[in-house]
Amino acid sequence: MRLIVVAIGRLKQGPERELAERYRERFDDIGRKLGFRGLEIHEIPESRARDAATRIAEEAAAISALMPEKHVLVALDQRGDNIDSATFAGHLGRARDQSVASTVFAIGGADGLSPDLQRRAKLRMAFGSATWPHQMVRVMLLEQIYRAATILAGHPYHRA
Repeated sequence: MRLIVVAIGRLKQGPERELAERYRERFDDIGRKLGFRGLEIHEIPESRARDAATRIAEEAAAISALMPEKHVLVALDQRGDNIDSATFAGHLGRARDQSVASTVFAIGGADGLSPDLQRRAKLRMAFGSATWPHQMVRVMLLEQIYRAATILAGHPYHRA
């Protein structure tokens, strides 16, 4: 199963990008042994539209254009479910075991994800009730993806 992160906005050079890349590389090392075919990250420029509804629609179209034909969508949404790492690992493991071709993680822009993308999501996931910068959400997501792989592998990285 391929994992694809589609994020509105670009991580600039600096500690966030370095940390995101570190978790992506760590996942690649362990993920292939677990039957995952890699972790792709696609950055989409923020819409420059004047009103929020148009920005959300333009960003949703750009996100949708990067989704493979057969996929499961996970929406990162502050109103989503707060799930623990083991539960998240279970979601990824089941999708892999059910031969899901791709899991797409969508991180919206400052105005959030479109209602259509939220409805289409198999899982809506939050990192607590706090509002997080999108750059931090991406780093936290990549860390959780890596952590999920270590849980599935029985690796000691995750200690609950």
